[in-house]
Amino acid sequence: MSAKKELEENLEFLPRFDDDGLITAIAQDATTGQVLMVAYMNREALDETIQTGYGTYFSRSRGKLWRKGEESGHRQKIEQILVDCDQDCLVLKVSVDAGQCHVGYQSCFYRALKGPAYKSLEFIAEKVYDPKQAYKK
Repeated sequence: MSAKKELEENLEFLPRFDDDGLITAIAQDATTGQVLMVAYMNREALDETIQTGYGTYFSRSRGKLWRKGEESGHRQKIEQILVDCDQDCLVLKVSVDAGQCHVGYQSCFYRALKGPAYKSLEFIAEKVYDPKQAYKK
């Protein structure tokens, strides 16, 4: 069996990190199916997520682990982790108690392309919390 076929058809978890040591992780509300955010994990973040049961990511801008909710309190409890066929992308089905976007929305995807030329955006959601209150630290 080819290495690709082996990767796609076996039941061993062999996550494929990119050249920067990262794997894409999509957080999805386990109840509603709404995509909440897209982030990245390095091996340490993935291991911590699996061990603790809460979403931990790697912040590319800060160059360090980011425990979702460590400042805002809006944590992500992992319900299930899905792995794509190439094992280079994860979907984390999570339970959440509040908005997940640092701007105050339930999802980071709160705008949509608008118009025939798709050169502008429109809001498609309302804020669900006040980020000034959540990020007082």
